[in-house]
Amino acid sequence: MSRGLILAAPASGSGKTTVTLALLRLLARRGIAVRGAKSGPDYIDPRFHEAACAAPCVNLDAWAMTPARLRALSAGDGLLVIEGAMGLFDGAPPDGRGAVADLARHLALPVVLVVDASRMAQSVVPLVKGFAGHDPDVTVAGVILNKVGSERHARLLRNALGEVPVLGAVQRNPELALPSRHLGLVQAAERPDLDLFLERAADILEGQLDLDALVALAEPLGPAQKAPRLAPPAQVIAVAHDAAFAFIYPHMLQDWRAQGAELRFFSPLADEAVPEAGFVFLPGGYPELHAGRIAAAQTFVQSLKKASQESDIYGECGGYMTLGDGLVDADGTGHAMAGLLRLETSFAQRRLHLGYRRLTAHGGPFSGQLLAHEFHYATTIKAAGTPLFSATDAEGTHLGDTGLVAGRVAGSFAHVIDQA
Repeated sequence: MSRGLILAAPASGSGKTTVTLALLRLLARRGIAVRGAKSGPDYIDPRFHEAACAAPCVNLDAWAMTPARLRALSAGDGLLVIEGAMGLFDGAPPDGRGAVADLARHLALPVVLVVDASRMAQSVVPLVKGFAGHDPDVTVAGVILNKVGSERHARLLRNALGEVPVLGAVQRNPELALPSRHLGLVQAAERPDLDLFLERAADILEGQLDLDALVALAEPLGPAQKAPRLAPPAQVIAVAHDAAFAFIYPHMLQDWRAQGAELRFFSPLADEAVPEAGFVFLPGGYPELHAGRIAAAQTFVQSLKKASQESDIYGECGGYMTLGDGLVDADGTGHAMAGLLRLETSFAQRRLHLGYRRLTAHGGPFSGQLLAHEFHYATTIKAAGTPLFSATDAEGTHLGDTGLVAGRVAGSFAHVIDQA
């Protein structure tokens, strides 16, 4: 039976991702069967997990997924190392649902707290003990002290913590920094030096983490459970996939494949034609960084227009913007998009849109109610036509209509996670 543990933190920016990546690479080096998972709606970190240990990484979202779905996705061979998002108890308003702590409860897994100790000494004690004692149903089994200033600093922190298991003390090192942009880390596929970075991170942390103790902490995951799957919108599905369209949930593709759908991938940035299919999916990503290339990819654009006469087409976030009439990049330059929806968007004046969404479909490829997430900085200049969804946020506040549908073409800024 496979086992698992969770790396969480008191707050974002504590260094969980770097510690997780180094741990995955170190365990893989030892020949231990290990795989990663990411808590919450994150498309970027899972690709780093996969690079670190050469095993598929899934998203485990305790807000949008049922306990049965979480158990089904967490099942598999080897040790599962889950990287938490934000702080351990930080979730959606009003009650923090979907926090890493919820995942720990659902899966009955221990938590290792990664603490940024760079600006503290004895104050680490009430911080760690406060988190450990906050919820009796969440087991904080130990701590990794991160961004420690020196060996002396590490000894001081260990002595202050007393009997609290310290599973590592990672010293500050500029080589461990990961570059980021507005939606998170620079994507793994954009890092030609990624393997060198992972090797170096593993080398640095090898003597600073207690690998044996971390592995010993892991608890059994329990038997896998069957969970409802997202139905495939067609038996043959064309999926855009490259640096501009990379935000795809693996469980969605797995659901479609498990029910007999054939997936055909293509690259708009390489100006590849849309494959023949009953459904065309343009996922999210960074079209704003590649808007000029997308506009110039006329083989892709013309084949997409042709496909719209014969197939259903759906775009999420970046894919939605690509289906519109035009996109203005951060420099204020306008680019013509596919022109299949009366939509114009801009990054010249950025505005953050972030949060979970409950969607009710009015049309398009989906039906009924869906659970989703929105995270983008685009400003909508114009959106004219029939709305695709009505939406509420995590607190139940009505957000009005969102997205567009025109004939067989539909899209919205929301990333669908699961059925409601």
